[in-house]
Amino acid sequence: MRVRLGRRRLLASVILAAGLSSGLPAAAADKRYDEGASDTEVKIGQTLAYSGPASYSGVVGRIQSAYFEQLNQRGGINGRKVNLISLDDGYSPPKTVEATRRLIEGEGVLFTFNSMGTATQSAVQKYLNAKKIPQLMVSSGASRWNQPDKFPWSTPGVPLYSTEGRVFARWLLNNKPDAKVAILSQNDDLGRDFVSNFREVLGDKAATMIVSEATYDATDPTLDSQLVKLSNSGADVFFNVTVGKFASQSIKKVAELGWKPLQYMMSASASGMMIKAAGPENAKGLIAIQSNKRVGSPRWHDDAEVQAYQAFRAKYVPTVDPADDTGFYAYSGAVLLSEVLRRCGDDLTRANLLKQATDLKGMRTPYLLPGLTLAVTATDYEPVTTFYMGRYTGQDWELSEHTIAD
Repeated sequence: MRVRLGRRRLLASVILAAGLSSGLPAAAADKRYDEGASDTEVKIGQTLAYSGPASYSGVVGRIQSAYFEQLNQRGGINGRKVNLISLDDGYSPPKTVEATRRLIEGEGVLFTFNSMGTATQSAVQKYLNAKKIPQLMVSSGASRWNQPDKFPWSTPGVPLYSTEGRVFARWLLNNKPDAKVAILSQNDDLGRDFVSNFREVLGDKAATMIVSEATYDATDPTLDSQLVKLSNSGADVFFNVTVGKFASQSIKKVAELGWKPLQYMMSASASGMMIKAAGPENAKGLIAIQSNKRVGSPRWHDDAEVQAYQAFRAKYVPTVDPADDTGFYAYSGAVLLSEVLRRCGDDLTRANLLKQATDLKGMRTPYLLPGLTLAVTATDYEPVTTFYMGRYTGQDWELSEHTIAD
């Protein structure tokens, strides 16, 4: 699938030699562009899973395409139209490589934005960094996106899995130090980041607290065998590090097995759509750290930022479920990128784009809970470092009174 916004335009600019010394306006002389930017356009690339096991992420492209389309109708950003080219990679690293090369070498985009997946984006990280092309706000919390010394052109767009693993471990030590923990994780950098940092904080207690572990691959049809094994371990805490359909499958299967552990779900998967697919009654008692508003929650019904999103969604992308947090995440990311592009002004070089995108400390986005702000700096790309703990009641999320910082 391919989504293109705006017309492809060629910058036709003829400057007479006589005008170079006397008649050229200062503003025009100060304009700086890399490939993918011009007086009329900013060209952005993106790869998502519109098909395959993570096809839910296609919502991101649909929302962001619509957002930039309505922005273009109002004149774009600094007078330039935003041309988002969003390609399907099926959540397959080889397809990601093919699609990304097409974006860079065929379409000539200025940068990539909000592309999805740990394994998929890892497959193109070295390629993009070697070419010094910004790989901004990747929809993955793997720690590899926060390595400004090694991969300066790659930044994360969601809380880091390593941070979340550490935060949950601290919470567990403070609230349930005698827990017997079973862990289910995806067999890739995502799962390893969560689990290794969780173990690190538990320290010597990890050997006695963790009683069973299992992993799964994104190509597995179900998680039944892993969950049967974990449920028979005697664990009273389930550290559930699953994504996409596997998150919904695991919540539902735990309930079917009659297993009643304290279940911790990775925050990115504790969304309204995942819970709806699993059955809200099956998710009752689920806990997860929280940094974002849940658009399906009555708590945020009258929130001005949520209302602005719902009005946009209803007008431009009405088929997206109003309770889908992924849609709100995509909208919020587009709002943030728009501000980054505004800050770039007429210096639309990749170096300046990276500079602006890594100077976000103290900024808010519509997605963040009140009191939370972005933490991104040029030396630390981690987007969020402070959270609340939430517990799902079967209808809504109850938030802890105090925040938890990494």
